[in-house]
Parts: sequence; structure tokens; C-alpha cells
Amino acid sequence: MALKATIYKAEVQITDLDRHYYASHSLTLARHPSETDERMMVRLLAFMLYAGERLSFGKGISTADEPDLWEHDFGGDIVRWIDVGQPDARRLVKAAGRAEHVDVLAYGGKPAAIWWQATETQITRLSNLTVRMLDEASAEALTALASRTMRLQCTIQDGEVWIADDNHNLPVNLVTLRAAADD
Repeated sequence: MALKATIYKAEVQITDLDRHYYASHSLTLARHPSETDERMMVRLLAFMLYAGERLSFGKGISTADEPDLWEHDFGGDIVRWIDVGQPDARRLVKAAGRAEHVDVLAYGGKPAAIWWQATETQITRLSNLTVRMLDEASAEALTALASRTMRLQCTIQDGEVWIADDNHNLPVNLVTLRAAADD
């Protein structure tokens, strides 16, 4: 018998002063049995960073042809493709050909740094790719916020990101490893 996804609910209030985006979202996240709480929370962080009316979660970790999150325009074209973790260079090249913007939110400490060293030279010609790295302490702090029902606030101002719940207010440390040409 196959294991089923665990369902998480998140009420997220986003105040993004950099993009002038202010909204509340009621989200349902399906955590695949092979997905960790850390990865699920990084997916949720990615949603908060790039939130928009048309941004949605992909089918998940078991679907190779879809990103973790994506945004389509009204014609069905992919505006933004977002992967979390350490996607291989071939996947990024394919995504860059299909989407207007490709974003990677890498995490995982030293293994992520090694991934970036190996991948960086293979993706130099991808002008629409942005890669950001979440530091280990921030990933661990985010993971501690994971629960089946979450109420979170995200504030983004001057490139700084803060995530809060009823008991915590956490700074999220992101480093831009590579910025797209149009950013």
C-alpha cells in the first residue's frame, strides 16, 4: 500500500514592501512521504518570496516535468518557474527555455554549496535564471515553525525577509548567488 501525502494548511499574510504586494493566502500543502519538513517549509518560503495571484504549487516532488511552484499568464505560458533544493543543470536549461523567469531557492548547507560549485559553470548562458541560497540556520528555524496548521506573517523590506508566527519572529538569511539579467 502506497503512503499518502500529509496535508498541511497555512494562513499566510504577506507584506512585501519591495514589490508593493500585500495579500493574505490560505494555502494547502501536500507533503509527499519522501519530503522533509525542511523542504516543505522552503517551498512555503518560496511562495512567500514570489507570491502573486497566479502563483501555484506544482504537483510535487514526484513529478519531473513540473517545478515546485510556477506562475502562468492568462494564455497558459509559464511566466515563472521556481525550484527549491539542488536541481541539476539540465533541468535548469529546460526550465529556462520554457519560462520567462527561472528561480532556484537552494538550501542544505555544505551540500548545497558543493552543488552550486558544480552547477554554476554549466548555466552561465541562462540569462533568465536567478539562484538564491538559504543559510542553514534559517532553514532550521523555518523547519521549527512547521505544523499541520500554520498562521504565518512574512515581511519583506529592503531585501530583508522576516517570518513570524504567534511565538517567533525569524530573520531569513538569503544570499543571491546569481541574478537574472533583467533583475
